[in-house]
Formats: sequence, C-alpha cells, structure tokens
Amino acid sequence: MHRGRATHRTRRGTPGMWSRAAAFALALAPVSAAAGPAEVDPAVPAYQPTAGIAGNLSAVGSDTLNNLMTLWAEGFRRAHPSVRIQVEGKGSSTAPPALIAGTAQIGPMSRRMKASEVDAFEKAFGYKPTEIRVAVDALAVYVHRDNPRERLTLPEVDAIFSRTRRCGHPKPIDRWSELGVRTLGDQPISLYGRNSASGTYGYFKKVALCGGDFRDEVKEQPGSASVVQGIAQDPAGIGYSGIGYRTSGVKPLALARRAGEPYGTVDPEEVYAGRYPLARFLYVYVNRPPGRPMDPLVAAFLRFVLSRDGQEVVVKDGYLPLSARVVEQELAKLR
Repeated sequence: MHRGRATHRTRRGTPGMWSRAAAFALALAPVSAAAGPAEVDPAVPAYQPTAGIAGNLSAVGSDTLNNLMTLWAEGFRRAHPSVRIQVEGKGSSTAPPALIAGTAQIGPMSRRMKASEVDAFEKAFGYKPTEIRVAVDALAVYVHRDNPRERLTLPEVDAIFSRTRRCGHPKPIDRWSELGVRTLGDQPISLYGRNSASGTYGYFKKVALCGGDFRDEVKEQPGSASVVQGIAQDPAGIGYSGIGYRTSGVKPLALARRAGEPYGTVDPEEVYAGRYPLARFLYVYVNRPPGRPMDPLVAAFLRFVLSRDGQEVVVKDGYLPLSARVVEQELAKLR
C-alpha cells in the first residue's frame, strides 16, 4: 500500500561505488525472491511482547521514514498500551543533534551518518552511536504517469539534475525533446527534489550525481510526499523520492548504471538481486553505551521493528523488508 492513493567524481570514479551492488544483494537476499510483491522472509520471527514495557519514546529524523515510524509506533502500542511515542520527521540531518541533545531516543535516517556526525556524537559521549538497519528502499526517479519515457542511465539522470555532470555525460539535458519525448514537444524538464536537510538529498547527490552539485532549477520540497505530488501535477516533471511514496499519478523509471549495462526496475526481485542502482538500507540510530544493556523500551521497540510484525508494516508502507540474515545481524546489536 502506498500513501496518497485514492488508492565521485568523474565516470572513471564511479565503478567502485556502483560495484557495491553485489555485496548489497548478498546482504539483502531473502530465502526466496521470486517475481511479485515483496514478502516478509518466513524465517523472520514474530514479535514476542515483553511484560512491563511502559514510558515515553521520541523519534526525530528522516521524513522518508516518517510514515513507517508512525505505523511502527501504532503497532507497538497495540502490544504495549502504556507506551507513548512521538514521531517528528524533518530530515535525516536532524537525527544526530536530537540524539546528542537527548531530545530523542531514536534517530531515523535514510542514509548512514556522516563521519562528522559520528564524530560529534562521539565527542559528546565518548563512544559511537549504534546503527540499526530497519528496511530497504528503492529510491525512485519518478516522472508523470503519462510520460512515455521508461528508463534512464545514471549519467543521464546526472545530466538532468546536476550542473557538474560528474558521472560523465557529455552535455546537459534540459528538454524532454533531448530524451525523445515527442509528446512534450520542446518543453523544459521540470525538476523536483528535496532540501539539504534530507538524507535522500544527500544519497541522491552522492550516488546519482557522483558527488556533484544540483542545478539551481531544482524545486526543493520539504518532504517526500510533496515531491511526488508535484510530479503528479506536472506532465513535464521529474524527481526523486522513496518507493514508499509512489502514487498512481507517477511512474518510476528503470535505471542502468551506465550506457550498455542492463536496466533495473524498482520491483523487489530486481532490488534484491542488486540490479537496481539506487537501492539503499533505511536506518535508525540509538545511543547505547558500550558494555551496558540497551534501554528496555528502546530495545523492545526495535525488536518489534525487526520482527515479522514490524517487517509486514514495511511491506504495507511500500518499502522492502529485510532478509532473516540481516534481521539476525541487527537483533544481535540489541543484546
């Protein structure tokens, strides 16, 4: 189910970045990755509530994870009615300061913490934050549903969105006619994206733009849903947002790492196989002093997220669930 329905460098520098797809696929691979809708790995255990869990929990961070966090909170509270959970999603960059200030126990992020953010946390506490992978996202490049274009290479994506073209495309792509879209005539391409507080912005800049700079013409949106809404209302629009924000008004494009290589789609089997080049983990970060037990309320909530129940929420919200292998690795961090 998707919300909103009525329903580094030059091209020579990119292979090292993109070759991580194989390792990513191995980490993701569920017991079965047959074609069709995403399904929770049957080896992921069901949630077992712990007696006596109560208190207040605050999550501050990623907008991409905002609805997921809200749905997880609702499911967790059904098992633990004495818990109150507050969720605030204004961008991944707001998570580290909230964890450091103690205004949040959980920091959802759609990218990994930057070295500078980890350093700031370590300076405050003397140890690093604990990173937990919680779901998989196929970061989609969307066009209007009536746009006949079906696919792009990442160098083409870079030439559309950036002014630096570090992925190696020989010239800027400014108009739909340059991509063979005759139905839009010579209309300029209308660009939609996120603001710099967003982890999605940072991830797209690093991977899709090969670390280059966005064009000034990109219409920066405050949230993932507004990116998709803008494209759905703009036949000449193109933008990027998490797959969980897909609606019937937009179409995700198939992407190839470079010309001459296979195109991958956002379909689960393509993502799990490592063929879709903008697949990523989604994270939460917590403050756990080394050698000490994790806060019982935080640990219980994360066990719910990493359970069959929690991963079914992931599927419901349009994202892809973790494999049992990854779930076990993350659960070990809670012990």
